[in-house]
Amino acid sequence: MDRFTISLDEALASQFDQLIAARGYSNRSEAVRDLIRGAIESDRLRDPPAGHCVANLSYVFNHHERLLAERLTGLQHDHHDLTVAAMHSHLDHDNCLESVILKGATAEIRQFADLLMAESGVRHGKLNLIALEPENHHAHDEHGIEHVHYRPAR
Repeated sequence: MDRFTISLDEALASQFDQLIAARGYSNRSEAVRDLIRGAIESDRLRDPPAGHCVANLSYVFNHHERLLAERLTGLQHDHHDLTVAAMHSHLDHDNCLESVILKGATAEIRQFADLLMAESGVRHGKLNLIALEPENHHAHDEHGIEHVHYRPAR
């Protein structure tokens, strides 16, 4: 493990300590590692979409809006190859929160998310992507079908 030292003025160090305490970090090092990972992932996602990813698409919608829930479900069915799971939560008498877990080609995931979030009546849409890289190609036994395992990009 590489070690390095950083200098922070007192006010910034105090604010950082409050932040890591509020988030439950046991030390500054783990908090800095997470900040660095987040910055690297954010930078990677600014590049043109390539490769594979897992993603969480979350959005709020009013379930009373004409046929909106059916349209959203239809879009998920139309992209069943990308949709891993969906969770639906009732926020109040009118609004629902859905969170859809997606897995597949990054360009296809972004295209699907943009299409769904553009539906009239969808509000507060947010896509969180995590890039994946192929780990290995193998079959689990001598009769198995060869396939690829993906893991989060480093």
